[in-house]
Amino acid sequence: METPDHATETPADPVETTGIAAQDWATAAADPQYRAAVVDLLGALAYGELAAFERLAEDAKLAPTLADKAELAKMAAAEFHHFEQLSDRLRAVEEDSTAAMEPFAKALDDFHRQTAPSDWLEGLVKAYVGDSIASDFYREVAARLDTDTRALVLSVLDDTGHGNFAVEKVRAAIEADPRVGGRLALWARRLMGEALSQAQRVVADRDALSTMLVGGVADGFDLAEVGRMFSRITEAHTKRMAALGLAA
Repeated sequence: METPDHATETPADPVETTGIAAQDWATAAADPQYRAAVVDLLGALAYGELAAFERLAEDAKLAPTLADKAELAKMAAAEFHHFEQLSDRLRAVEEDSTAAMEPFAKALDDFHRQTAPSDWLEGLVKAYVGDSIASDFYREVAARLDTDTRALVLSVLDDTGHGNFAVEKVRAAIEADPRVGGRLALWARRLMGEALSQAQRVVADRDALSTMLVGGVADGFDLAEVGRMFSRITEAHTKRMAALGLAA
């Protein structure tokens, strides 16, 4: 996953490093509810990275040139490395990585099935818009995590290069045929709605994660902060659409 260079990041408001955010994993994990929330979070991230690897490998089949195919293959490899990092971390804290991912598989698979791109350009926009929304969400949550988990989460959200690649290709396509812009703008708006709905469903189904977000686990959000968080994610989406040359 990534936060592309072309989009201005809108990170969470600075969080004073007290409580969980100032603790290491060994200390923070003494709270069983916090531990469960982190296992859920890492499981969701791990499956997201695995799905991103699979999707990029599939998208490579639609690439119009060998150079494009090779670029997507390189990005897919980076996503799989992120997946391995998360799986290794789950095993290190004596959790089964497959069991941690399982609760999130159906929701993510449903999202990808409902938003299957019809061509190369739609695939690029999906990766740029959909992955970036997810990355924004996880970065917001990371600010409330223990130091060890926060470092891992931010590491696997590093840009794989897909953002800049997508912007370059999509803008070139729109310049060549301005009619493409309208179709892709509609597609991106649909992706935004589906991605936010999917994220909300996942959180609602997992008690530990929802408690972390609305308060009750150390430095969790309150309900007002959840609203501000989604406002920041929406604002970042608008900026990314502008980077693509599309109307939000």
